[in-house]
Amino acid sequence: MTTRGEEVGMDVIAERSDIDAAVSGKTICTIFADAEKKWGDRPALRWKRNGDWQVLTWKGYREQVAAVTMALREVGFGGGQFGLIMARNVPEHVIADLGIVHAGGAAISVYNTLAPEQIEYVANHSEATVAFVQDEGFLSKFLEIRPRVPSLRHIVLVQGEPPEGVMSWDEFVAAGRAAYARDPSAFEKSWRAVGPEDTVSLIYTSGTTGPPKGVMYSHNNIVWTLESARRILELHNETLLSYLPLAHVSERFTSQWGSIYNGHEVYLCPDVAELLPYLLEARPTAFVGVPRVWEKLMAGINAGLGAEPDDTKRQMAQGALAASMQAYRLKRDGQPVPAELAAVVERAQPLFGLLRAKIGLDRVHLAVTSTAPCRPEVHEFWAALGMPLYEVWGMSELTGPATAVPFGDHKAPSIGIALPGVEVRLGDDGELLVRGGNVMVGYYHDPAKTAEAVDDDGWVHSGDIAVLGADGHYRIVDRKKELIITSAGKNISPANLESLAKSSPIIGQAVAVGDGRKFISVLVVLDPQVAPLWAKGHGIDSSTSLAELAVHPATVAEVRRALTIANTHLSRVEQFKRFTILPTEWSPESEELTPTMKLKRRVIESKYRPQIEAMYAQPSGGHAVDPEYAGHGKSEE
Repeated sequence: MTTRGEEVGMDVIAERSDIDAAVSGKTICTIFADAEKKWGDRPALRWKRNGDWQVLTWKGYREQVAAVTMALREVGFGGGQFGLIMARNVPEHVIADLGIVHAGGAAISVYNTLAPEQIEYVANHSEATVAFVQDEGFLSKFLEIRPRVPSLRHIVLVQGEPPEGVMSWDEFVAAGRAAYARDPSAFEKSWRAVGPEDTVSLIYTSGTTGPPKGVMYSHNNIVWTLESARRILELHNETLLSYLPLAHVSERFTSQWGSIYNGHEVYLCPDVAELLPYLLEARPTAFVGVPRVWEKLMAGINAGLGAEPDDTKRQMAQGALAASMQAYRLKRDGQPVPAELAAVVERAQPLFGLLRAKIGLDRVHLAVTSTAPCRPEVHEFWAALGMPLYEVWGMSELTGPATAVPFGDHKAPSIGIALPGVEVRLGDDGELLVRGGNVMVGYYHDPAKTAEAVDDDGWVHSGDIAVLGADGHYRIVDRKKELIITSAGKNISPANLESLAKSSPIIGQAVAVGDGRKFISVLVVLDPQVAPLWAKGHGIDSSTSLAELAVHPATVAEVRRALTIANTHLSRVEQFKRFTILPTEWSPESEELTPTMKLKRRVIESKYRPQIEAMYAQPSGGHAVDPEYAGHGKSEE
């Protein structure tokens, strides 16, 4: 006799076998060839150039990829090599990516905000041989590091006039077209030589300590996860807007690989600051947003309602929205919705459709939130507008998604159920463990770290603590690993930031905060031995206490100087925006530190919550690292 748990396990194994069979032998190259056959003359990519919309059909898309593939082969690029791409969401980005892959190599998209030394690490770690960069600003970073990256033989500039030693995109593509014309069969030979277990990409992701790790994906990882996700999310031939960084697995999986597999038409938005006008023109049918995006769009709608000059219209609209939120909460909690309240909500549906249209989301039938937890009030707002946010949970180590709220079974907060063919269970300590065809190959050149993340039985240890509800949905309740995920979905290692923050000897401890927030701040504790000596050297009365030093203008200036220096070594999303100097002393005897001087982060974040909250309030507490932005709390998503 089998138990219910065993039955579920057997169902998952059977579904995994079914997915294995469905994707057997497939690669990104084969599904791209299939896409051209199925949708040849349909639009694949749309983008703006000089204010006008441009379009590339699936046939044209593949022709351009063929040209880049042949150009790469002409300069000696091939199997086992890596190519870097630093570009915004423009067509050349995905064309270069696929050209690298069809030439037998693996593509690495790097965040556009990375500092030169961070690019240098990725380039040397992967031994990249070619780089595609969008403009002169990005090119300057690569020219700075080029002497220190011996493997980097070729750089291609997409836009602008290249200096000596750098090729232009146009001349590179032209050379590829000429090579294709000489031997049209060479392109097919190249991509057909690529196998399912070959590496297709590295995604560099922040760890809790040390440099970023290169998450290694095989072609099978990608195609397997695409097939699994398609079975639960029901996305086919959609209109999508690509605006999140393509260096993040979420955007790569959805708008690049996902579009090839499912026939989506993708509008490319090169700057998240232009998201609203692009939404209004693209009017996507499915939309993926990180929590910060949903928060901003919500704030925009609320601001528009508040600015309505007609008192009666404003109050009616706000009242209808409040009523709909109340009705949603009742339904969510299993309570009956009074008929009068339900009638108000029903009458308001045209209004809600109009509000969604004002931000270009009136055609959306599936709205997804991902990469970080979404606040309850954000879920309530969008559900009230008739567009509930379906959460998808995953990790870079899981090729993106691992669980999702099933379409038609909306729950919030919830990360839903396991994707088809994916096994999910809770460890003894409640840690969420995942196993399936979506599990990465490993961390590139780092077997020790791979063994820490994936155990001998193939389970990925997520670091997230979860619970399983009676409804079969998982919910994240805590995080085991020390990793900041901003509201824009950026993964940031606090330990790396904190070590840089302590460049001044007067800083004894620094704790980076920003989980679920729009920017990074830091709590600073002065060194009880060094700070008084420093103060004396700066003419400050020797009887000044540590608490008094914490608010002294000279101390504030010195900490600001240290953090400003730290910021020069960090990408924009990692940089410190605000800081608070605490009037306390931490030691192994205090509750903030362990006996081995390690930070007790949860204790610190709980104990100093008022100071943390103040740094994100308006007006802001603490101090601005850059006084020019004091009180603005600018985010960098």
